[in-house]
Amino acid sequence: MTGLAQSLEAKLHSKEAKVGVVGLGYVGLPLAIEFASKGFSTVGIDLDERKIASLIEGKNYIQDIADDRVAEAVANKSFRAQAGYGGVEDLDVIYICVPTPFTDNKEPDVSYIRSAAGEIAKHLRDGQLIILKSTTYPNTTEGVVQPVLEATGKKVGKEFFLAFSPERIDPGNKKFHTANTPIVTGGVTADCTALAVLANQQVIEQVIAVSSPKVAEMEKLLENIFRSVNIALVNELARLCDRMGGINMWEVVDAAATKPFGFMPFFPGPGIGGHCILIDPYYLSWLARAYDFETKFITLAAETNESMPFYVRDMVIHEVAHLPKSIANVNILVLGVAFKKGVDDTRHSPALRVIELLMADGARNITYNDPFVAETEAGKFSMKSVELNDASLRASDIVLITTDHAEYDYDHIVRTASLVIDTRNATKNITDPALRQKIVLLGSGLTREN
Repeated sequence: MTGLAQSLEAKLHSKEAKVGVVGLGYVGLPLAIEFASKGFSTVGIDLDERKIASLIEGKNYIQDIADDRVAEAVANKSFRAQAGYGGVEDLDVIYICVPTPFTDNKEPDVSYIRSAAGEIAKHLRDGQLIILKSTTYPNTTEGVVQPVLEATGKKVGKEFFLAFSPERIDPGNKKFHTANTPIVTGGVTADCTALAVLANQQVIEQVIAVSSPKVAEMEKLLENIFRSVNIALVNELARLCDRMGGINMWEVVDAAATKPFGFMPFFPGPGIGGHCILIDPYYLSWLARAYDFETKFITLAAETNESMPFYVRDMVIHEVAHLPKSIANVNILVLGVAFKKGVDDTRHSPALRVIELLMADGARNITYNDPFVAETEAGKFSMKSVELNDASLRASDIVLITTDHAEYDYDHIVRTASLVIDTRNATKNITDPALRQKIVLLGSGLTREN
């Protein structure tokens, strides 16, 4: 190692290294609190002044972190939050955990990464380690971040160090969290990799080194595209079962899952959400086109998943056709608008897309309940969660289950409601034939496409 690398190595071992985290969302804030709880002086940076104001008061807004951990880190001054980049030159390790959305044309938007790198560059000093964690396409670390930092005249691997270490946050997962989920790390040079691995090891139990940032970037895409492709497979088969009739896709998956090798169960649903699984296939397909390569299989899977909210919309319209009301007068109660059960995260939620589509078709009486999401927006409409009780259930012509929160009493819901459209198999434990008659289940072989 060079002298600068050895100096940073010593600081990490002694916990004298000062750590900064840019972007205090689902990835950044838990990471920052882990470092603070391990005795590192930690600074969180975010341009959202509401987040900063909340953190300054010791108030937490991330579901996966215990409130008292945030309050304690702020109280003992091991963690502080700020809305700008002042003092970044005093930090030894800086993590970039900013959003990476895509444009309306489904092309990568790395403007947040570029902006963060630019601000860090203004304060860059010798010996600093920068670790990008935002999910992105291969060559972002070396092709986007590195040139911005090297425009200062400093060289990677000599005056500063740079690596990519993708996040593996699973919102709502009670078993795996920031500290005990293994992560992958790849640096631009050998010293970059060694230092990034060491930095991550201060708060994460298992860190796997790979040969380059590009490998780590592609590995992250593989993780998420693997899920996208397999979810698309069962979604397509679920629609086929509905078309054919007489075959329940949920039973098919359960039966296949009895095989002790060579099979991993995935389940159909109203679509996919969250930040990564929906976006990553398009990141890769965009990059592939630069090499005259079409990721047809991957893109088709993404398109299949994106079509599922339309399919659910059609399920609702099909049932409305059997009611003595028009779509404009039907009362629809949507249960769950988070993108998955047990979380408050609505990013790219298929439930919200279904609501948008139904509104576009003329539905005017749509309400929702979600125990984790008090208010949200569907398209141009602001909505607030209504109370889930007998009155709201009886007032609904259709109850649409789009997120299978464990907090719901599905037996009571089905008994009280007139009709339930279940897109998650949340009602699987209801066996009473009379109650099953009130349930329309996606992929059950009983629904018909129009």
